Amino acid sequence: MKKYLFIAAMLTMSLAVFSQAKKPTLMVMPSDAWCYQNGYMKIIPDGEGHEAQIPDYEEALRTSMDLKLAIAKINDLMAERGFPLKDLEQQVKLIRQQTAEQNLVTSKSGNEMAESPVDNLLRVAKADIIIELTWDIKEQGPKRTLSYILEGKDSYTGKSIGGSNGTSSPSFSADVSVLLEEAVVAHIDNFNSRLQAYFDDLFANGREVSLEIRVFADNAAGIDLESEVGTDGEELAEVIDGWMATNTVEGRFTKLGSSENYIAYEQVRIPLYSNSGVAMDTEAFARKLRNYLRKEPFNIPVKIMNRGLGKCILVLGEK
Repeated sequence: MKKYLFIAAMLTMSLAVFSQAKKPTLMVMPSDAWCYQNGYMKIIPDGEGHEAQIPDYEEALRTSMDLKLAIAKINDLMAERGFPLKDLEQQVKLIRQQTAEQNLVTSKSGNEMAESPVDNLLRVAKADIIIELTWDIKEQGPKRTLSYILEGKDSYTGKSIGGSNGTSSPSFSADVSVLLEEAVVAHIDNFNSRLQAYFDDLFANGREVSLEIRVFADNAAGIDLESEVGTDGEELAEVIDGWMATNTVEGRFTKLGSSENYIAYEQVRIPLYSNSGVAMDTEAFARKLRNYLRKEPFNIPVKIMNRGLGKCILVLGEK
């Protein structure tokens, strides 16, 4: 009897742990294609003397009740399955209230780094996965059918995780949310399984981000990446490579190229959580490197520039 009670207790504990398994935070957004087709685009400078078209989420949410209904329905379906959610409309309001939408960031010496409003939105929201939603309604006499596409994307890299698509049966209903639920519900669990599997891989192998190291021209510190620093006479680039090897998950990163003023790292695998259990993002990881370089024996001033959620630029020589 004791043996059976022990097995039952272990099964109960296993089920409890499984039920508490961490799920990715999601944010549902209209796709670029939907925004373009419905006229919700705006033009902004890209920081390099050119202009770029980006989705105007604020205007779309302000004027399209169908969009609000569609996002609310997908949010409801995901919440029912235990996924934590960031609401797009609330994140847009938060950015506006905090005046966080900056198109241009300038250093004290005039060096410029740009972050687009979409990059800023993703960085502020900090959702693990973005779900891009596209739908189209066709009229068949008095009846309507809705076709949809859902695509999950890693919000840090923009890489596609998986998709789902389908079409509702012809209906007399004029409510987008009703048609969307009918079309989506048969496929959503398989879609969610792919999202969860991807997140589980991130949990085990680290999140993928990018870092750039740059040096301000004629900086007051008088350093570049070939400068010998510290007590061992290592070049600064070697010191940074060593720090990356120690602080990434299993030392996994790719160094794309380097010069005396520039290093580019991609496929940098950072832990999902710090040792204290706090969620780790690209900026938090970059701050760790900044703090390391600021201390003895290096004493290097470092400025961090955000380029969205999945990329940071550390500029050496100035604050």
